[in-house]
Amino acid sequence: MESRQPRRDNSRNYLIAALLILAALNVLVLYFYYQERETNKTKDATINAKTEELLATRAKLDSISTQLDAKISEIQRLGGNIDSLLQIKAELEKDKRSLRNVNNFDTRKYDQKIKSYEALLVQKDQEIARLKEENGILTQQNQTLTEENTGLKNEKQVLSDSITTYSVKNKELEEKVTVASALRAENIVVNALNSRGKERDGGSYKAKRIDKVKVSFQLAPNGLAKHNDKEIYMRILDPAGAVIADMATGSGEFMYGGKGMIYTSAQTVQFDNTRQTVNFIYGRGGQQRFNEGRHVIEIYSEGFKIGEGEFTVK
Repeated sequence: MESRQPRRDNSRNYLIAALLILAALNVLVLYFYYQERETNKTKDATINAKTEELLATRAKLDSISTQLDAKISEIQRLGGNIDSLLQIKAELEKDKRSLRNVNNFDTRKYDQKIKSYEALLVQKDQEIARLKEENGILTQQNQTLTEENTGLKNEKQVLSDSITTYSVKNKELEEKVTVASALRAENIVVNALNSRGKERDGGSYKAKRIDKVKVSFQLAPNGLAKHNDKEIYMRILDPAGAVIADMATGSGEFMYGGKGMIYTSAQTVQFDNTRQTVNFIYGRGGQQRFNEGRHVIEIYSEGFKIGEGEFTVK
């Protein structure tokens, strides 16, 4: 009985010692945690302060950049040399780009740069004032010449206005003559030809009886039109509005209103101002037939649309 008591006391002492050690470790951990948190707070505060300084510095450099642009523009307008200013402008932009990393930001370094830029702006204000004075002297010297030339300029302007007015009127007259000299297709008739060459009239035909169409019209007399070869273009539009054309059988492209247009068929006619008749005969070829519905015939020549007709396929 007496030997068990010391063993229990030893176990209890070990347990108490272990608890004390554990408590000491916890205190030590809390101490290190607190120290780290305080260190992080200090770092964050430092970074925030540097960030605010960086943003303030960036704002100052932006303002200096804007003022520098104005100085460059003014000095250039007054005839001064801006080469050195352009180099300083490039250096300033480089300084602005270097502000992207807060960790590398040095307040004193940029304060010195800002003071240097601000001193430069003051110097350029003085240069601008000097250039304005010099230009004022030149302006006075040139004013006399300007006044002497005013009369000549007014006379020149009157002459120029007269020439412009004449040119406009002449161009208008030329345009009117061009329009008046345009050909005009009259009495457009569309007949159908079957496979044996038999011709039908009336303007409305069954699809199976149309092998070709014959488009006939007369060129109206026009005393202003030149007696020369006229290129005449014919377009056949199907009921859907599409141009019927086959490049293999003579179709192509011509210019109208500044744009390229596809024509169905074309021919050259010697205009003689005798109300001459012009005939176009066109077949679709192969087994193709004209679609059912209204077909439109358009006639063009020398940049003008000179007539329009139609026929119907049943």
